[in-house]
Amino acid sequence: MFGIVRPCTHRLSEGLRTEWMAHLCGLCLALRADHGQFARIVTNYDGLIVSVLTEAQTGTTPAGRRTAGPCPLRAMRTAPVAKGEGARLAAAVSLVLASAKVRDHVADRDGLLARRPVAAAARRVAAGWDRAGARTGAALGFDTALLVDAVDRQTGIETLAGPGTPLLTVTEPTETATAAAFAHTAVLAGKPQNAAPLAEAGRLFGRLAHLLDAVEDREADAASGAWNPLTVTGTPLTEARRLCDDALHGIRLALREAEFTDGKLVHVLLAHELRRSVDRAFGTSSCSHTGLEVPQGSFGPPPGNPYGPTPGNPYGPTPGNPYGPTPGGPAAPPPPRPPRDRRGLIAGCLVWAGLACTCQMCCGTFEDPWSRERREGLCNDCGDCCEACDCCGQCGEGCCCCGDSCGCDC
Repeated sequence: MFGIVRPCTHRLSEGLRTEWMAHLCGLCLALRADHGQFARIVTNYDGLIVSVLTEAQTGTTPAGRRTAGPCPLRAMRTAPVAKGEGARLAAAVSLVLASAKVRDHVADRDGLLARRPVAAAARRVAAGWDRAGARTGAALGFDTALLVDAVDRQTGIETLAGPGTPLLTVTEPTETATAAAFAHTAVLAGKPQNAAPLAEAGRLFGRLAHLLDAVEDREADAASGAWNPLTVTGTPLTEARRLCDDALHGIRLALREAEFTDGKLVHVLLAHELRRSVDRAFGTSSCSHTGLEVPQGSFGPPPGNPYGPTPGNPYGPTPGNPYGPTPGGPAAPPPPRPPRDRRGLIAGCLVWAGLACTCQMCCGTFEDPWSRERREGLCNDCGDCCEACDCCGQCGEGCCCCGDSCGCDC
């Protein structure tokens, strides 16, 4: 999985988490249906935003959902998944994105791709993905030649770039490609008036994708001698951060001009989670509502209890627990521990083997093989991503990051 918008599911409400997974699984299954099992390897987080944008303009309908069978990455559960033109467009875009990424790694001679036989095989796979994306795009009225042309122009631009070359010259092909994909969602949704603002949002999203990839790979590229736009053009991180912040602001403005039937998930992904992606790349923390950077770990109440009694206050509560047992009286018995239907050693080992073979111990939640307690998968360790500032507690009825009345649970 690759992509810059990678929301932690703990930050999403139950409804938005279900919608997010519906589009993610819908993209994966659309790739399988149109291009075979191997194509599912190109499933990525950024491509599914195309599916989200399409459905946000049309609204969720029963015809846009189907129930998919059990999958190891869903802890062997069935789930509603997105289907239709939005998911297929996301599949076409994902194939071309993956092709571009493979070509980029081949050009940089990364890892095994430094060997000519492996690089030649990778080029053939990338060319096959280009053709597959073109077939699906043509069926939807979308010319993926725009994307392929952008990929081809990228190589030429990088060859000519040097110190002093404007960074936006290097990001232009990516911006053009994503603008075309975002704008076509308006065509599929039957809302041509949204094409212009969504093209602008897509252009800035492409800029962010290119810049954040460069920031995250800067040190590794320097160590391996690979091409990096920041290093080649001599652009400092402060300038890259300024361009990213400008792009974030522009995306929010563009989304305000588009008409959505239900744009809540779009708002969460492109207003909130995109800001977190920028912070993650630059190693900073900021409030999505204000855009102000704050030091890591500065959230939370100040030390001590601000509501406790001041020293020497005779009207404060008496020390200790006034509702506890009186001194010398019988102590309250501890609450009984809830009974646990524990499995035996052999049964637990069999369950453990089943969980491990189906990846349930890596992704999602699962039941402990022996104690039956609820556990989080290893991939669900989101660190401090669930910590957030209390901006929404101060923003009143609307969301203070954009002025929309979307509620603070957005």
